Amino acid sequence: MTSTTTGLPDRYRPLDQVAPDEETPTGVIRSWRARDRVLNRDVALRVHTPGGPAAREWITRALTAGGLATPALAMVYDAAEGTGGAESGGAAYVVNEWIEGTRLSDRLASDGPLPERDARAVVRRLAEGVAEAHRVGLAVGGLTPEHVVLRPGGLVGLLSVPAASGTEKGDIAALGALLELCLTGRRSDGPGARPTEIASPDLAALVRRARSTDPATGLSNVSTMVALLTEPPRPGTGPQEAVQPAGVTDSGWMRRLRDRRDLADAEEARRPGADGDSPVRLDRSTLPPVPGAPLGRPLTARPLTARPLSARPAFPAGDEEDALDWGGTFTTENDDSPLDDDGGEPRTARRRLAVVGLPVLALALVIAFALWFGNNVLSVAGNVDPVRGPTPGPGSSAGGGSAPTSSAPAPAAGAPVTIADAAVFDPYGDGEPENDDAVPQSFDGDPTTAWSTVTYRGSADFGHLKPGVGVVYDLGSKQPLAGVTITTTLPGATVEVRTGGTPEDDLDAFTLATSGKLTGTDDLAFDSPVTTRYVLVWVTGLATTADGFTADLAEVGVTAAG
Repeated sequence: MTSTTTGLPDRYRPLDQVAPDEETPTGVIRSWRARDRVLNRDVALRVHTPGGPAAREWITRALTAGGLATPALAMVYDAAEGTGGAESGGAAYVVNEWIEGTRLSDRLASDGPLPERDARAVVRRLAEGVAEAHRVGLAVGGLTPEHVVLRPGGLVGLLSVPAASGTEKGDIAALGALLELCLTGRRSDGPGARPTEIASPDLAALVRRARSTDPATGLSNVSTMVALLTEPPRPGTGPQEAVQPAGVTDSGWMRRLRDRRDLADAEEARRPGADGDSPVRLDRSTLPPVPGAPLGRPLTARPLTARPLSARPAFPAGDEEDALDWGGTFTTENDDSPLDDDGGEPRTARRRLAVVGLPVLALALVIAFALWFGNNVLSVAGNVDPVRGPTPGPGSSAGGGSAPTSSAPAPAAGAPVTIADAAVFDPYGDGEPENDDAVPQSFDGDPTTAWSTVTYRGSADFGHLKPGVGVVYDLGSKQPLAGVTITTTLPGATVEVRTGGTPEDDLDAFTLATSGKLTGTDDLAFDSPVTTRYVLVWVTGLATTADGFTADLAEVGVTAAG
């Protein structure tokens, strides 16, 4: 199918219409898969007829979206009001990133509802992108299963950013509807729809809160939804709505706030002189006068041993602090009187010293014990870790051995160095695994097994999602090194070998020692010997495969320096 729309730059050639015509109050929007002739790539082209002032608000929203950079929202490459105004054939246009993947509507239609974990991940990642848009004042709109694309590598993308119109509250409600749809396969907010049953109480409450227009129970922003979807809450800590009786819309914190306010008002009323009476002086051997009971309940008088009633903090009934007698906890026989000689404020210097000093002393003891334990116990335990990897160290048997200890001799020049452990190093990732379980296969002595990255789409530069990923190898102790030998089953990837940092550091903490392009088995020698414990093999470019772009490390060996 080809386009007959005029007023578009020659740079974009429409190929196929990918969505039905969208009627808006200002005109009609048609969505195309198009070819960018300059950059030789596919793009999503949306055309608004008529162009000119009629499309101005939509173009303004698109220009705002152009400043966003999040994998959850299709990037805006270009936008213009076009020419022609209300003339026939005049058009405005927005050019979006073209996202490959499976549409959420197709996935639900073919395989049914998603597992709870997958539903949480899909909506959370989408909500993270929407939250970024809301931070710059842009309501996204268009949050429907037909526009949500499940991308390779576990990512999620939204097509047609932004929609012709939208509101932040509408985005929150739409995310709640998507969550319900992912969990049940249907929605309960449409005309004639039946109520749905969501097995997880906290997710059911979250869907209700997303749709609620009540400020006391509804979600105020998308960031709250992201936080609630990050991980399932512990029992008893989920949204209050999930455990309240039917018809009760009060949240727990609002109820506690009212209780504190009521008790504070009652406390103010019982202060001496609050109702015009003369001040009441307290005596250690007598009980204070009992004021009228607030909230229709009688009060039980308790003797006060150190503070007047007005100095006691007010806590709502049921709080743990209410059971503590703050007035007499630290009173001793050396206190001749709870009041100063002139009847003023109570003496609190010794009491304050005890309240503050004892916890500080306890904290200092804990810190001292932790330092002693780390220096004398953990440092010894770190030297007796078992060896992981294929290359036996000096003095070990061919069938197995232990990690090098401080008493073991250093390897001879040119000899292989034992790798004690390894882990994926992914400081720029989105938190999802990068085949972490397969890392030991990169130094197990078997070149037919390998650790590989996940498959990326669109570019060998990790799909423009991050600058790289790697594996950091732990040698057990600092040793002088001459270089690294790397074997791969996917020639074409590029790597950097870095040293000097730790697995918890950022990439900048590792110093570049050497780099190169992998061809099969490659010896990457350092310009000068480097003494380090950790070696980072940092993959900077991927090899081309039939499914996309990836790289692997089949065998990594570290060589000792003289």
